[in-house]
Amino acid sequence: MNTQPGNHSDSDLIGDDTSLLIVDDDGPFLRRLGRAMESRGFEVEMAESVAAGRAAIKSAAPKYAVIDLRLGDGNGLELIEAIREARDDTRIIMLTGYGNIATAVNAVKLGAIDYLAKPADADDVFAALTREPGEKVEPPENPMSADRVRWEHIQRVYEMCDRNVSETARRLNMHRRTLQRILAKRAPR
Repeated sequence: MNTQPGNHSDSDLIGDDTSLLIVDDDGPFLRRLGRAMESRGFEVEMAESVAAGRAAIKSAAPKYAVIDLRLGDGNGLELIEAIREARDDTRIIMLTGYGNIATAVNAVKLGAIDYLAKPADADDVFAALTREPGEKVEPPENPMSADRVRWEHIQRVYEMCDRNVSETARRLNMHRRTLQRILAKRAPR
């Protein structure tokens, strides 16, 4: 039997239990990812909130889960804990638009197997869900530029300060007008 990557069917990589819970409050993204995962052989259940995610976990804890970190009614980390209480073999991926090392470490400590920055595409999510434990991850083809990383950090702090420019500038040790100019520009590539 040839075990070269790419010679497995998706169902071989998934296994017998194909249950997948996707929790994300971005409806269009959620439905797009749900359809893409169904086409790869998963039996998908979708939820747009922590409350709906908890209900889905209570009715049937999934074998696989993709959970957004920031949800309208709470934090996706709560759902990792709920899944782990119900089932200990679930392969959980954390998704977020706010790349944050501390949160990534916390998600992994709670039981996530990987952490992907949004917008993650269906191929990235599938690869993360089906990766063998200990398997090395290829570095990204197009990593974020230093300017983009800086911009993402500024955006994250701005959101944490409830979009208060003065407080964000103080925390970043930056002049308020400089911050306003940065916030007015589009994200660098």
